[in-house]
Amino acid sequence: QVQLVESGGGLVQPGMPLRLSCATSGRRYPVGWFRQAPGNGREFVAAINNYEDSTYYADSVKGRFAISRDNADNTVYLRMNSLKPEDTAVYYCAARDRPSFLGDIYIDSSDYDYWGQGTQVTVSS
Repeated sequence: QVQLVESGGGLVQPGMPLRLSCATSGRRYPVGWFRQAPGNGREFVAAINNYEDSTYYADSVKGRFAISRDNADNTVYLRMNSLKPEDTAVYYCAARDRPSFLGDIYIDSSDYDYWGQGTQVTVSS
C-alpha cells in the first residue's frame, strides 16, 4: 500500500505564503493536489508527472501555486503564494499507481489510486 502523509497546513493571513508537503512511501509516482472546502466537492489544484516532472495547475491557482518534487526522497511540495480566503480548504495529495502514458498529466480524482489524510489550510485575517 502506498502511504501518503500531508503536512504544513495551518492558519495564514491573506496575501501570505504557505508550503504543504506530501511525504510518500519512497517511490516516484504521478502526484496531484486536490482540495475540498466545506459543502463543496473535491477539486483539482495541481499535478506533477513522473516523467519530466511536468506540472499543471487549475486556473484558480495558476501563477500563485507551484508544485515540485524532491528527487532525493520523492516528497512532493505545494508552495502557495498570495493566499486568498477562497483558498481555505482541506488539501489532499494523491498518487497514481497504474500504467501511465509518458507526458500525461492527471487532473481528475478518478485518475489517482492513493490518498493522504488531508491537511487544513485556513486563510483569514
